Amino acid sequence: MPKSNSRKKAVYTPPQKAKEVKLSPRWLAPTMVASWIIGILWIAVFYITNVAGVDVPFMTDLQNWNLGIGFAFIIFGVVLSTRWR
Repeated sequence: MPKSNSRKKAVYTPPQKAKEVKLSPRWLAPTMVASWIIGILWIAVFYITNVAGVDVPFMTDLQNWNLGIGFAFIIFGVVLSTRWR
């Protein structure tokens, strides 16, 4: 009788451990959304006051750095969104 190439014993496979579901902190989602809204509003107010000729003391002094500040808030919201589960 010819020998078969199959194994006599099955290969041991350890049981799968249940993965623990990770939850986001409660502050993450509101902070993320607030950051997006603040960034968009910052840029919108800068453009509106610039076009209308209204002098807002802190925005007039910063000039085009206002765009950087607005985008920094938006990017911060995007970075937080990568941690949301």
